[in-house]
Amino acid sequence: MAFYDLDKADRDKVVVQIHRDLEGDLETAGQSFFITYFSDEDTYIRKTAYIAIGRIYQGRLDLRQQILELLNSLLTHPEPKIRQTVVNAAGEIGKQDFEVVRYFFDTGLFDAHHLVRNAVIGSMKKMGEKNPAPVIDWSRGYLHHEDKEIRREICHGIELRGRTHPEDILPLLYELQYDKTRRVRWTLVHVIGQIAYKKGCLETVMHHIVNWENKALVTDAIAEIIDVHYRYRNFSFYSQDEAREWIAQFMNDSTSRNGGVSKC
Repeated sequence: MAFYDLDKADRDKVVVQIHRDLEGDLETAGQSFFITYFSDEDTYIRKTAYIAIGRIYQGRLDLRQQILELLNSLLTHPEPKIRQTVVNAAGEIGKQDFEVVRYFFDTGLFDAHHLVRNAVIGSMKKMGEKNPAPVIDWSRGYLHHEDKEIRREICHGIELRGRTHPEDILPLLYELQYDKTRRVRWTLVHVIGQIAYKKGCLETVMHHIVNWENKALVTDAIAEIIDVHYRYRNFSFYSQDEAREWIAQFMNDSTSRNGGVSKC
């Protein structure tokens, strides 16, 4: 029976059991429960497992080394769901202690399977929300990687931090403004839209991108920002009309400040 086919009380029991089983593997130098839960077909069982590892890491200082060693041994397992769950578990640890799990992301970013690479992106998002400085620093090292998919994944991975603190990621996005790969450019425009709809964020984003040199990209980004304010109208600080009017006034003011020459 799938995790969410269970009622709340039974789900709670499963969570406790998975935690206990994984802790038992670590205490006895086993890995059978790690293999079982990390490879489970149910996404939510795997999620419960990697969250449990994060909690064990925080609560059992005596097991930290065993956790890292076991995760490392499973990082090359032939089953991609296991590698995916390893990366997600590393992401739980990295929310507090990024440096000890940096290797897992350096490796997972180049994994042959999309499940593992997507786990890197998801982990970047949750780590960036809780522990942004080292994640942003790590991301910067891959911004100009020769592989276009690496650049795209890094751009996507820093998005969540930008939704509440756009000023933290805008300097990184700036470096991608002339990327010639269509998928990277699309992701860049998408991320700019995603970081501009919450309270105070539109102003921050516009004050930054108005100074970018790639005016065609800025034009596309502004169109995306306005569209996002409609798509996310139940969550946006401004209505779409308010956002459009604010941007128009901002651009008019910008033109005036620059002697009648629009910077966008």
